[in-house]
Amino acid sequence: MRAFICGLQGLVLLQEEREFLIETSPWGVILFRRNIDDRDQLKRLIADVRTTLGRHAPILVDQEGGRVQRLNLPNWRAYPSAATFLQLAPDPDAAARLAFIGARLIAHDLKEVGIDVDCLPVLDTPTSDAHAIISDRAYSHDPKVIAQLGRAAADGLMSGGVAPVMKHIPGHGRARADSHLELPIVSSSLDTLKEIDFQPFQNNADLPMAMTAHVVYDAIDPSAPGTLSRTIVQDIIRGVIGFEGLLMTDDLSMKALSGDFRDRAEKAIHAGCDMVLHCNGDLLESRRVAEGSPILAGESAQRALQALTCVTTASQNDIAELEAEFNQFFDPRA
Repeated sequence: MRAFICGLQGLVLLQEEREFLIETSPWGVILFRRNIDDRDQLKRLIADVRTTLGRHAPILVDQEGGRVQRLNLPNWRAYPSAATFLQLAPDPDAAARLAFIGARLIAHDLKEVGIDVDCLPVLDTPTSDAHAIISDRAYSHDPKVIAQLGRAAADGLMSGGVAPVMKHIPGHGRARADSHLELPIVSSSLDTLKEIDFQPFQNNADLPMAMTAHVVYDAIDPSAPGTLSRTIVQDIIRGVIGFEGLLMTDDLSMKALSGDFRDRAEKAIHAGCDMVLHCNGDLLESRRVAEGSPILAGESAQRALQALTCVTTASQNDIAELEAEFNQFFDPRA
């Protein structure tokens, strides 16, 4: 299999997508709202992907709650944004409890349809002058609280049989631009980044997977965004932060990056990323990404294997009790 994750175009697997999956054998597939209608449709799509690939390929989704929720009403409950936990339970320990339960219930929803990786928790520390792309997706403005609630959410996912992906390492919180649309440049000092932005990731460096930030950090490497910077990946993410798990890129189709898609993939792998991510389902782009993605081998293959062993066999016996506790704070149909 190759070291990339791809998206799909719609609700069913097209014949050309089937041929692409067989030809390129991506490690996994990521789903978005365009791929999701109801439970039966989603189960069929996931089963079709895995049958086509001939293995139990990881299926990923961004199911954070709030603005970023791919499985949504009316077929699934609504989940709050990360910032909501601390607003309703100002004590961090109580907020962490809610973050854990919320993630545990999300894991229940995901496992029911066959999804086994959630791109959560968001461990970015937003600043008051930052772009709103993170804002309420962050648990707090305090890195210690972010670390605590993020860990609780990751534990909730893993206890429900779903592997977490922390993002956007080493930190997207002070970016003044949306990396979906343009390349953010952060000019804060390395000392400031170490003291604030890196801290939630350092405190959760033992989590199995992380997703990079398409952000330039002037004080570290002014020549390339974190995703494509060997200095950021090797010296900061692997070094200062101490993350040893599977490192995947953020979406290579985002406009923060430029150039040919094969070139983007090759640069990310050269920088030290284990896996590249391409989300929009454009097959022409996906083919170029696949061409720039190596066969998954060596340390990257070991990290990919270990990333999926973090989950536990989920018991469903406590779901009703957890839902009742969660519903005291959040209306599941809000």
